[in-house]
Order: sequence, then structure tokens, then C-alpha cells
Amino acid sequence: MHSHAKPPRFSCDFREANGSHLVHVWEHTVGSGHATLALRADWQRQLTRCRRELGFRHVRFHGVLSDDVGTLVREDGGLVYSLFNADQIFDFLLSIDMRPFVELSFMPTAIASGGDTVFHYRGNITPPKDYDSWETLIRKLADHWIERYGLAEVSRWFFEVWNEPNLKAFWTGSQADYFRLYAVTARALKQVHSSLRVGGPATADNAWIPEFMTYCEANAAPVDFVSTHHYPTDAFGKPGDDTTAQLAASKRSALRDEAAKVHQQARGKPLYYTEWSTSSNPFDDLHDEPFAAAFIAKTVMEAHGLVDGYSYWTFSDLFEENYFSSKPFHGGFGLLTIHGVPKPAYRAFELLHRLGDQIFPVVGEHDTVDVWATRRGRTAQVLLTNGALPRHPIRTEEVRLELSGLTGVRSAHIERIDDDHSNARRAWLSMGQPGSLLPRQVEALEGASLLVKEPVHLDARESQVTLDVTVPPQGTALLTLELA
Repeated sequence: MHSHAKPPRFSCDFREANGSHLVHVWEHTVGSGHATLALRADWQRQLTRCRRELGFRHVRFHGVLSDDVGTLVREDGGLVYSLFNADQIFDFLLSIDMRPFVELSFMPTAIASGGDTVFHYRGNITPPKDYDSWETLIRKLADHWIERYGLAEVSRWFFEVWNEPNLKAFWTGSQADYFRLYAVTARALKQVHSSLRVGGPATADNAWIPEFMTYCEANAAPVDFVSTHHYPTDAFGKPGDDTTAQLAASKRSALRDEAAKVHQQARGKPLYYTEWSTSSNPFDDLHDEPFAAAFIAKTVMEAHGLVDGYSYWTFSDLFEENYFSSKPFHGGFGLLTIHGVPKPAYRAFELLHRLGDQIFPVVGEHDTVDVWATRRGRTAQVLLTNGALPRHPIRTEEVRLELSGLTGVRSAHIERIDDDHSNARRAWLSMGQPGSLLPRQVEALEGASLLVKEPVHLDARESQVTLDVTVPPQGTALLTLELA
């Protein structure tokens, strides 16, 4: 029998001694598809908004070395290094107080060993023809960026070697070839300056970590951090995947369980998940629905203490791996639509950004409901999700909260994300799913996406607060208490 039979009860004692430090690891980095997108004005506007409203500090994308960026090309029989486009991108990031999480990919055709490519923009996925030419490229990059931005700045960046080399779709070489590429890259960066941070193996599906760590130790290859990716579905989503079936077969806390395992395998090195999402399918309606908000909130809070950075894939539907979809809601990875309208997922990160920097233990357990309690100064927050993977039984729950250790509650309000709140896709459906949007329609969808603060009337007896919060299926709610 499900624990659904009786209403869920959760309690928390907010006394200072019970709290521990909460790092907002989900704000460390956010993903974007492809380097050249960063030259678009709309991409820049959207990222600026994410920086301001969600607190993201780094951005990671593919292909800064690909031919369309022009970093290294062959002209008139000779090699030409041009960092102009890459500089435009990094100049912009620094102008909005963000930094790159530099994914060193893909292979410039000029030094590639073959012609295999990935994605609509044809990123070359073959090893270098010779590793000396790759090493020269890496040293020139690092020297140039230090000259342009200063050593203190570039030392704050992260250099990640390649993307998902364990998948044939992204790397035609062997594991040994990748480890060699990693070692050559890491040594080249450290020869430029020991303070430059480098890591890998940037694998899909938490793969290769023990082998990578063993290789680096045996070969004295520098490693400052470990990076990998995970999705609850599969390692490499394709349009047309049955994401619902994949998710239904997944475990409810699969990402937490994987992160706990990899945390051990990282041997004390900082661990960065440089991609994760509700699924790896680039056309999945669940990305646009309240389901994603509840999944994000739960996943992020469960990662507490396990990871140093948790980079959601991606901040925008301005994205072109398979092709550029111009449909306003097409199930893209983004937190924002192509028009810059916030999805429920975006609003989840907005609520998460409001959480305090102290986290408190919450007592209580339920099949679908999870509760977290945080505090910053005179504000306490209680985050609730009522989430389940597809096909798992779920219903509206009346959640009883018993909160103690709060001195003088002056006011309280709640903000919600569910079918009826902060749900722009539903508003678009009710418009008749227009394929192109007029400015007034974009404005209406922005309005439908907004978080609304509803006042909560509390029975506050001294430092005790008891209240019931209704949370519908796949709903997320943030209760904020202002203290005297």
C-alpha cells in the first residue's frame, strides 16, 4: 500500500544549531548548445536575464574550436589561428559578470585525422592527425587568453577536455586515444601556467571515471576536477525517442544515486556535472511542462553535498544540434523559449535562487512529496515538490508542515508552479498553438509564466507554525516566511 493513505506530514526545527551550509551548486554553470549561438543578440539578452534572475555564473557550450568559429583553419596551405570570434564570446560573458566553462572541442578540420562529424553544424569528432599540432593549439589559446584577460581572470575559468568521448557519436578514437588527448591538453595548459584548471573525462552517463583517475595518477597527468553528465533516460537522446517509457523505467532518485557513486570515484577531486536534464531528448514536451520544474527542484536539492557544480542543459531553446526549431514550444532543452518566455523549469531555478545559504533537516517521508527548509538572515524558506516519473501514481496532496525555532513570524507568502500557475505552455495551447508569435502574444505568455506571491495566513504560536499546503501533481511551491 502507498503511503498515500494518510496526508504527508513534515516537520523542521529552524534553530541555528541545526543548520548547515547550503552551496547553490546549481548556479555554478548552465549549458548552451553551440559556441556561435553566443554571437546572437537574442542569445545574449537571454543569458543576461538568466545571470540576473537565476544567478548562473559560468556557461558551457560545444564547438569553440570548430571550423565555424574559425579558431584554427587552413588557408593557402598554412595554418591560421584566429581567436576573434571566441574573444567576442568571452568578452560578452565577462561584460555580464559571467565566465566560460571552456569545453575544448571539436577538432579543427585543419588538424583532424578524419572527416567524421556530429550535429547539423558538423563538429569534427576525430582525434588529431598529430598530437603536437593539438598541443600547440592549446598553448596558443591559453597564452592568448591570459594576455587578453589577465592570469587572475583565466585562472578562475574551467577547461574541460572534449565532450562525451565514450560515445561513438562524439569521438571516433578509443578510450586510450582520449586519455592521451587529455594528458597532452592538461600538460600544455599547466606549462602555460600551473594555476589553470583542467579536468575531464566529460563523459556521458557517469562513465570512465575510475579508469580516468587511474590513468591520470599512473601517467602524472594533472587533473583539477572530474566532470561527467547524466540524464535519467539514456546517454544520447534522439528525436522520436519514447521519453515517457524511458522515464517510467527510471528510478525516482536515479541522478542522486549516480552522483553519490561518482562522488566516491572522484577520489576527493571537485565533481562537476556539466550536463543534466529531465531527459536527453531534444524534442520532449515534458521539458516545457510543470513536471520539469518539480524534477529540477528535487534533483538539485538531492545533489547537496555530492557535487561542486550542476550544469543544467540548457538555458535557452536557441539551439541547433539537429536543426533550429522555430516552433514556440517544441519540447527543447531550454529554460527559456526561442522568444525568451520562461518555462516552468525557469521558474523552478528562480525559486531555487531565493533559497537561503543554511539548510535544515526535515523530518517526514512520502512517495511523491519532498520538502526542504532553508534560511538566510531573517527569511526562512520551505520548498515543496509533489513529483513522480510518468505512469507512477500521483495525486494532489495536503501537506502538513510543522515548523519550529522561528522567532516572530511577521508575514508569509507562497509561490507556485503547476498546471495552473507559471505555466506558459498551457497559455500557448489555449491560444491555439500559434506557430509564429506576435509581440502581444509573447507578452501574454510572459505574463502567464510569472510567479505570483499569494499571502498565507498563519497560526503562529510563539516559535511554532503549523500549516497545510496543497500541492497538485507535478507541482512545486515555495513558502517564504519573514521573521522579526
